[in-house]
Amino acid sequence: MTQPANEVTGHAVAQYLDKPQWDITREDLVRYAKRNDVQFVQFRHVGGDGRLKTLSFVIENERQLDRLLAEGERVDGSSLLPYVDTASSDLYVVPRYRTAFPNPFTPYPTLDILCTYYTGSGE
Repeated sequence: MTQPANEVTGHAVAQYLDKPQWDITREDLVRYAKRNDVQFVQFRHVGGDGRLKTLSFVIENERQLDRLLAEGERVDGSSLLPYVDTASSDLYVVPRYRTAFPNPFTPYPTLDILCTYYTGSGE
């Protein structure tokens, strides 16, 4: 079932921003983090073993958060995915903004974001 483009769903960040989750931008997440005193961001991604992996970042300032959201984080793909050759194993874990959610299980304000793997050339 498709949601109308202007309807805000039960998505907590989208509700806060008063916009559909599909329209959430990097700037929106920076603003959300600033206004909600987010102290940590966790990139969630699935490894080759099917398990959920986590990269955690302490947010020191707005510029750092903006860079992190824009560029993602470099990881060694050969240690995460068995089919990635060690000679060309640099991958980036890049956040999908529309998947961001406040983590209710952490003791500090934390924003979790599901991520996708990309090569350095963006593939």
